[in-house]
Amino acid sequence: MAKISSLNVRVVEGRALPAKDVSGSSDPYCIVKVDDEVVARTATVWRSLSPFWGEEYTVHLPLDFHHLAFYVLDEDTVGHDDIIGKISLSREAIAADPRGIDSWINLSRVDPDAEVQGEIYLAVQMLEDVRGRSLRCHVLKARDLAPRDISGTSDPFARVFWGSQSLETSTIKKTRFPHWDEVLELREMPGAPSPLRVELWDWDMVGKNDFLGMVEFPPKVLQQNPPNGWFRLLPYPRAEEDSGGNLGALRLKVRLMEDRVLPSRCYQPLRELLMESVLGPAEEDVSSPLAVLEELTVGDCRQDLATKLVKLFLGQGLAGPLLDYLTRRELARTTDPNTLFRSNSLASKSMEQFMKLVGMPYLHEVLKPVINRVFEEKKYIELDPCKMDLGRTKRISFKGTPSEEHVRETSLGLLTGYLGPIVDAIVGSVGRCPAAMRLAFKQLHLRVEERFPQAEHKDVKYLAISGFLFLRFFAPAVLTPKLFDLRDHHADPQTSRSLLLLAKAVQSIGNLGQQLGQGKELWMAPLHPFLLQSISRVRDFLDQLVDVDGEEEAGGPARALVPPSVTVREGYLLKRKEEPAGLATRFAFKKRYFWLSGETLSYSKSPEWQIRSSIPVSHICAVERVDEGAFQLPHVMQVVTQDGSGTLHTTYLQCKNVNDLNQWLSALRKASAPNPDKLATCHPGAFRSARWTCCLQAERSAAGCSHTHSAVTLGDWSDPLNPDAETQMVYRQLLLGRDQLRMKFLEDSNMDTSPEADTGKDFSAPEGACPDALAGQREAAARLLEVLEDLDQAHEEFQQQEQGRMPELEPVDLDIGSDLVEKMGLGAPPQP
Repeated sequence: MAKISSLNVRVVEGRALPAKDVSGSSDPYCIVKVDDEVVARTATVWRSLSPFWGEEYTVHLPLDFHHLAFYVLDEDTVGHDDIIGKISLSREAIAADPRGIDSWINLSRVDPDAEVQGEIYLAVQMLEDVRGRSLRCHVLKARDLAPRDISGTSDPFARVFWGSQSLETSTIKKTRFPHWDEVLELREMPGAPSPLRVELWDWDMVGKNDFLGMVEFPPKVLQQNPPNGWFRLLPYPRAEEDSGGNLGALRLKVRLMEDRVLPSRCYQPLRELLMESVLGPAEEDVSSPLAVLEELTVGDCRQDLATKLVKLFLGQGLAGPLLDYLTRRELARTTDPNTLFRSNSLASKSMEQFMKLVGMPYLHEVLKPVINRVFEEKKYIELDPCKMDLGRTKRISFKGTPSEEHVRETSLGLLTGYLGPIVDAIVGSVGRCPAAMRLAFKQLHLRVEERFPQAEHKDVKYLAISGFLFLRFFAPAVLTPKLFDLRDHHADPQTSRSLLLLAKAVQSIGNLGQQLGQGKELWMAPLHPFLLQSISRVRDFLDQLVDVDGEEEAGGPARALVPPSVTVREGYLLKRKEEPAGLATRFAFKKRYFWLSGETLSYSKSPEWQIRSSIPVSHICAVERVDEGAFQLPHVMQVVTQDGSGTLHTTYLQCKNVNDLNQWLSALRKASAPNPDKLATCHPGAFRSARWTCCLQAERSAAGCSHTHSAVTLGDWSDPLNPDAETQMVYRQLLLGRDQLRMKFLEDSNMDTSPEADTGKDFSAPEGACPDALAGQREAAARLLEVLEDLDQAHEEFQQQEQGRMPELEPVDLDIGSDLVEKMGLGAPPQP
């Protein structure tokens, strides 16, 4: 049994931000941190006090994370970026509502004394002799402390308080991972029992010392179960300062998904029901698991469910039958072919997620060259006379300010110059389109033709496919390339407008020209001849796309979503030489082009270079960030590998920016996830000048001083298949409709019915259904309810087993600083 945890975070927009620039505006961006580790950075919105980001992230996390923080900063070309404010959400606050948080939240001021991180290792003993009681506090070490000095390190020392007494450790210079190994002994003074408080400070030669964090233990804990282990540092307890909206606000959507995943055998009956349902008649189905799920889910939940279902059926080799089942249900209730697949039904969402999961490498191959050109060339393109800025286009003509006609002609030439290669790449990509997508489109083509065979509906079978491929796949990727991993950053306003015009053109081609000349955008008319010429080519392309041999995939065991040989990430990185002798740090890093697949991390001098070096992914045992102070360089990561003799080797790589770093970290961690013997600790510094720059230890083989973070990854299309976790999510959704299902089909039977059932939404049985059909539906409903009951019981049994093991653990943290923890909203300290 395992537990899974992930955060879905959407940074929507900001409002009423303060002006930080002399122009009276700001250039805001947002940084997202989980337990003080940066997991994402939004794009910068230039010259705006009400920025719109609309960026979404899924972060897979360890179960013991404590808080999520959002920092808003103003980007400056010269000097350090200005901090505008922050929002901090505790794990408990996020988990309080299963639907998550969706609201405007005011920004608060950033208090340096509250920006604490890291842990301290303590061993406390209570002693008693003829002179009375004493407390012996063994301060061993600390890790991951906040950097307070400009060098990216700190000069930490510990101060221990007990009653009216206090003692200090020595100061360890220039480290965030100090080793003290000092014992401080304090005598008990007359009076009431006192708590033990340990504070960490950064020593400064000039000015006051900087606070690094504290832990506090009540007298009861000291007496009954003295602390011994690692403890998370907390800030001073103080009331949260409300800025009253003076710093502006962010609109955030945050949802925490945590669940217990049972052994695979527990899910087998539900998986069998799901697989059986797609092979049965879809039109009259109202009681199978899939029919129940379709009735229950809406909005974001439907998209999440569609992703899980597609991945689950992909793993069983039955994605084709799933999509066909949902298509048949959609067609059975569609009377007007013009509305087919236009809603966000489970069928539409499932096909959309299927294309993203299976076809993302194909999408990149088709669109990336042209998208890169648009970003690099930054041409001014505009066809709408209401939006034309003639002042921007003076370079077009040397005979004074150009006319609207000149701008329109130039823009038309540029647009067709981009659209031509896009259409050429699409219509010439039949052989590169994944076989699974072509088979799914072939089946869709056949089903739509069966449902609408009339001559006046001859285009419906084409529109069904192009509606998915062009309107839900190619066009959104052209409009927002960052969301499809085609670019690392969002486009600037001018490039964004060019992409919007291109996306509109691709959408018109996908509609096969049916709406050309209609609506309010008549200024697109100069582009119509090109679009009409492209539409005939697209029809031929769709005919070729569905002309594919082969049946639907046969069922089988779970398999990888991405074949091991497929490249999941590539790009330029700076690689540090193995042992640079006497070279300055900046010259020790050389530019290399990297490719990552499930088998190797390979690199060469350029993409065209024939000779490549490679690192087997199976040898990777850790992928971690490197402190900026190790090489005085930002965005550096390390890939730790182990050879056949057990010797560890470290490769240091520098990325372009924080998002590039996070994406490479995530991709490498996912690729190496199945590897055994992963490291639990590592050094976030480098071994230079005969010592580690992080913990100052002189032995190269010294044990790592920081946790590894192999569980922290970003969710995307390349996430590995996890049939048990996917079935668990489906089970949770089915539970929401159990009472409705019971009342609908079994209310007259001897089975129990719940008086609290929600009857606001009912399952509709077909009118005039025969008794045999109704009996079959009751039987199917009874089977489903029985499977859900068995899973309920399995969860209860495993929960009881967990509770039965609880006494074996030291409960020292349950009362440690409970008042302090409650005030700060940070959850319980870690167990020793």
